[in-house]
This record gives sequence, structure tokens and C-alpha cells, in this order.
Amino acid sequence: MFGRIARRYDLMNAVITFGRDRAWRRAAAAAAAVPPAGRVLDVATGTGVLAEEVLRRAPRAAVIGIDFAMPMIRAGMAARRAPRLRWCLADALVLPFPDDCFDAVLSAFLLRNAGSLEHAIEEQTRVVKPGGRVVCLESSPRRPGPLRPAARWYMHRVMPLAAALLAGDAPAYRYLAESTAAFLPPESLAQALERAGLRLLSIRTFMAGTVALHTAVKPGEAPRP
Repeated sequence: MFGRIARRYDLMNAVITFGRDRAWRRAAAAAAAVPPAGRVLDVATGTGVLAEEVLRRAPRAAVIGIDFAMPMIRAGMAARRAPRLRWCLADALVLPFPDDCFDAVLSAFLLRNAGSLEHAIEEQTRVVKPGGRVVCLESSPRRPGPLRPAARWYMHRVMPLAAALLAGDAPAYRYLAESTAAFLPPESLAQALERAGLRLLSIRTFMAGTVALHTAVKPGEAPRP
């Protein structure tokens, strides 16, 4: 499914979020607090937009973007011009890196797609250094309230229609709506991060609560070089 939508992925993100997805990724990159020459992992990088935002803030950082969909990586390599971004075909549940090797680990819209949420978070916790941050940007089920029916109508009706017209793949965006509705609310996701051994720093929400940005830190101090 992700391979099918790779060519129009960036366009669709811009359309269905009214252009706000870039701002959310900028917020995620800022939350990572990457050292000037730090090592960063972007898990499920897609076309590398979040990795690119990290490099805008820390041009001397070394960033690795991993994804398990080769068409996404190919689309990202064609679109991004970032010499310090390295691409890797890999599984978010079995990261091919040693323990404690990244100053920050980020992901955008990964966790609700993971075969095991717990394993995905545990792997990110394993590879980040003590004192390093884990930053997760994720869609979130709408809280009960007067705007909930409008949000459901938009996600279940408008987004698939836009996807059919622009990307020729309405089922992929029906999946987005269904997986978001079935996912954890921000408070429960925060608890999952803490169960993995991370300490929660903050939760920010965007777009009337339908997108959440979690920032957490791995306890301890990074070993001195």
C-alpha cells in the first residue's frame, strides 16, 4: 500500500492537512534537540521530509532514514537533496543498529502502522543514547466533543475522495481513517512510551487534536567520548 502511494505521498500529505504537515514535522525536528553534529535516526522516513527538517536545523548532523517500502525510499532520493541523509531499507521492529548509538530517534506517522507498537517503541528506546530524545508524531483519534462528527466525516469521506482524485488510491486513505480511529489517544501512547523506559517530556496536539507530538527522553547521561 505504501509503495502504491509513494509517488503522490508528499502531495497528498499537503492536501489532506491543508499544508500543515510540514509545520508539524518542523515542530518534531525542534523537539528532538539534535546536537550540532549529532547522529539521528528517522524511523519510517517515507520520502525523507522529517529527516530533511532535522538537517535544516542541524546541517552538520548525520541522519539515517529507514523505511521498509523501497518505492518510498526511491521517491525520497529523487526529491531530497541532502548529502548528509543516508537511506536504509529496514524494519522498524528490528532496527539494524547497536544499542545507544543515536542522539535522537524520530518517527512520523509510524506507530499506528507498526505490527507491534511495543516492539517499535522498545527498538527506538534501545538505539537512542542515554539522555537522547525519542520524538513521535502521530495521528490521534478525535476526542468526544462537538467537532468529532465533522472530523470523522472529513477523514472517512473527504480524504478518500481526495485520494481517489489525486493519487488514484482511495483504499489507502480509508485505511488512514480506520487506523487512526483504532489507535491510542495521546495519554495512552504516553504511557506506552514510559513502559518502554522513557521519561515523557511533553505532548503537543495539532489540527483540533487529531495529530499528537510526543517527546520523551531516555534516562541517564550519555557516555563521554
